[in-house]
Amino acid sequence: MKKFLEIIKNKWLIKGTTTLLLVLIVIACYIGLNMLVEKVNVENLDFTEKKLYSLSDETKTKLSDLNQDVTIQLINATNYRYLIDYAKKYTILNDRIKVEEISDLSSRVDLKTKYNLSDTDMLIVIKEGEKEKTLTSNDLSTYDYSTNKQIDLTEEAITNAIVELSMDKKPVIYVLSSKSYYQSEQALSSVTQKLQDESNEVKYLDILTSGSVPEDCNCLVITTLKEDLNELERDKILEYIKNGGKILMLTSQNVLNVETPNLNAILAEYGISINFGAVFEQDTSKMLQNAPEFVIADVSSSFMSNINMAMKMCFVDAGSIQFQDSDKLNELGVTYETIASTGSTSFIRTNFDIQSYSRTEQDSEEGSFIVGADVTKKISDDISSELVIYSSEVSAMDLQIPVSSQYYMYAVDLYNNKDIILNSVSHLTERNNTITIRKDDDSETYTVTAQQDSIIKMIIFIVPVVIIILGVIVWIIRKRRKSIRNYADCKRTCIT
Repeated sequence: MKKFLEIIKNKWLIKGTTTLLLVLIVIACYIGLNMLVEKVNVENLDFTEKKLYSLSDETKTKLSDLNQDVTIQLINATNYRYLIDYAKKYTILNDRIKVEEISDLSSRVDLKTKYNLSDTDMLIVIKEGEKEKTLTSNDLSTYDYSTNKQIDLTEEAITNAIVELSMDKKPVIYVLSSKSYYQSEQALSSVTQKLQDESNEVKYLDILTSGSVPEDCNCLVITTLKEDLNELERDKILEYIKNGGKILMLTSQNVLNVETPNLNAILAEYGISINFGAVFEQDTSKMLQNAPEFVIADVSSSFMSNINMAMKMCFVDAGSIQFQDSDKLNELGVTYETIASTGSTSFIRTNFDIQSYSRTEQDSEEGSFIVGADVTKKISDDISSELVIYSSEVSAMDLQIPVSSQYYMYAVDLYNNKDIILNSVSHLTERNNTITIRKDDDSETYTVTAQQDSIIKMIIFIVPVVIIILGVIVWIIRKRRKSIRNYADCKRTCIT
């Protein structure tokens, strides 16, 4: 302390020019230190409770041992500062990951042509060798309809893209298309495109042409049929099931009233039947725009339990999935988990000529009906087949649904429909290498009392002002004292 006081008393510190020079040196050091930190890309400290600005342990586990060179190319991302900062965190995690920023597209005709971009479009391109995956701003967030909050998917999207590009073999998904009621390539284009974006290979299957379900099929998608399967198609699918095949069934068969005994035989292997008729909801909080045939159901399953948000699915003209009694299910080796069910006051309507939305005497009794299920059939000690079924194909389609007098949405984009279908496929194809990291990116407000507010304002504004004023006063007093001493010394000299 004594040495510090001696330094303060030194004349060089009192001199204004020297003090100003010292201040400039301090400022220069501050700026230089910040530039150095920015250049070496030091990871920021994240004190938020939910670690909104840090990479998760899941990402660190998946990518810490990455041995391929990966480039995260950020095109026109200048206005997405958060995205740029987040991408750079990956370079700290693994030096095989690089970030390339392209802020001006005007001279990059190659990129504009390749990705069909305008000068202002933002795009993320993640590259590993000859393979690449693109992400847009729409892929970086979703919406939690239970809390009405925006959910950030930045880490989930980037990490999964890197993981998928580093995979040696893509899962192969076959869509049974030969007798589909809707043209699968068009009706399910959003879902199939997203599956391809997530490094799945999607193919369309005609069993009459191929002669069987291909051996490389990781998941068979069966949609609503315009006519029943023939015996060959039925037997080949049954053979696929006995070999431990995985099936995703999206069916609105219940509203067509078409006889499908061969399709029913496939469902019977899992102890399931779906009768003619559509589920109508009576609880207005569980229907879309007061339309009772648009049922909003909560979705919950063990394979989606790692998603940090409440999932909802909008079922359009859904059917009731009915299971055999427990004895029959035991005989079949079947267990199931309900994924989604309707409210307790819903009912089934079979006469679609009825105009009333309210339940009539021709409708079924009120009750809760299963509209989504995950079913496992034990074939042997080593082999099991699995079926994930949703009783509404329309819910996964690119079908325009009016949500107001002016706006339409595709059915697949209602609530979490697309997310749920994609997670179901990931589960069936055993994509355990992907992660689900979803963070509530709503801003959190720090509220204080009036007294605390006064203290904060005093610290921020008043204290610095007081220090400056005291500094000026001390400088004036010292200057006056110096002037007085100089006057006294001059006077003594003159007297002498």
